[in-house]
Amino acid sequence: MDIDFSKGNGLVPAIVQDAVTGKVLMLGYMNEESYQITKEKGLVTFFSRSRNKLWTKGETSGNYLKLREILVDCDKDTLLVKAIPSGPVCHTGSDTCFGENNDPKEAEGENFLFYLQGVIEDRKAHPQEGSYTNKLFTRGINRIAQKVGEEATELVIESKDDNRELFLGEAADLMYHYLVLLVQKECSLSDVIDVLKSRHKR
Repeated sequence: MDIDFSKGNGLVPAIVQDAVTGKVLMLGYMNEESYQITKEKGLVTFFSRSRNKLWTKGETSGNYLKLREILVDCDKDTLLVKAIPSGPVCHTGSDTCFGENNDPKEAEGENFLFYLQGVIEDRKAHPQEGSYTNKLFTRGINRIAQKVGEEATELVIESKDDNRELFLGEAADLMYHYLVLLVQKECSLSDVIDVLKSRHKR
């Protein structure tokens, strides 16, 4: 990656974003060495201007930032670091250094679906042992499509009765497997929404 460290006397701003929720977590600075260490170890590492030394976020608190991706801006002098936090990011104990709540489980309405899609995408890119989602991905498109069909059938059957709790449970099962299918097909909820919007204009 071509990064211009010279503009900031060897340092570039590094904006850290939660790779799943999209929340901005903090701002730090990187030099060439901290950038390389971040890439090699997979843990976000900065250069402290006040202490004049390298520091890995979480080295004392245990709240590491696990690297997912680094992007450079158009001027090649600012980084966007996408990471997964293992705990509160701010030294005050807050989720972010901007005082925002970053608990995805508290997301409202459709925002939770986008969060869940992000979790599924992260499972596909970074498999976790014992994950049901990863078991589906391992078994491939045929099994995933089959599960969507099975869950849809179960939802139809449950809709014939009057048990609201069971009906919603089957609806949730279908929604989850539908999201897995979208991710497997390299599509997203936004893509589906775009299609619905185009049809709504007709």
